[in-house]
This record gives sequence, structure tokens and C-alpha cells, in this order.
Amino acid sequence: MRFMVIVPAGPESEAGEMPDSALTGSAVVELNRAVAVMMAYGPQAGLELVDALADEPAQRRYHLLPSVRGDLLVRLGRPAEARREFVRAADLCENGRERELLLSLAVACGA
Repeated sequence: MRFMVIVPAGPESEAGEMPDSALTGSAVVELNRAVAVMMAYGPQAGLELVDALADEPAQRRYHLLPSVRGDLLVRLGRPAEARREFVRAADLCENGRERELLLSLAVACGA
């Protein structure tokens, strides 16, 4: 079984902790909530939350949104859609290693 963990790579406070603003209402928190809902209620429930986030301006360029969406689509047996999401996530991703992982997930979904 695979588990997604989304860890923010955002600004840290002087004490080395994430600022309070990063803990409520952020893209990371909302995506983690969708993953938690998926674990409790199934991938369709998680996908509904992720889809509701897609139109928010803060999410449009956030590579983890299509990445999570791709994972949920795989779990729902929709590999062609999942592949498109992993490719989109890779296109948005600035980290080379993450991009490679996302592209390998896309390949694993088939053509």
C-alpha cells in the first residue's frame, strides 16, 4: 500500500518551525485533508475534495495538486487520466528528482 505525505518546503520561522499561517487554509493543509479523507472514506471522496481545490488561484501552479489527483485516479482505476495528471504535475515541478518520480508514475500508468 502506498501512502502520500505532503511536506511543505516553505518558509520557516527563526525557531525552525513553520509559521502559524502555514498551518491553516494552506494548499498543503487542504491537500493533506483530501488524502486523509481518501484514507477514511475512499479515493472518490478524496478526489471530490481535490477537484474542489482545482479552481483556487493558489492551487493552479502547485504541482502537488495534480500529483495527488493522479494518485487518486490510479486508485480509482482510471490510469489514462492519472497519467495526464502526473505529466502535468511534472511540468509544474521545479525539483528535478521529484519531476523524475512524477514522470515514472506517468509511465507506470501506460499509454
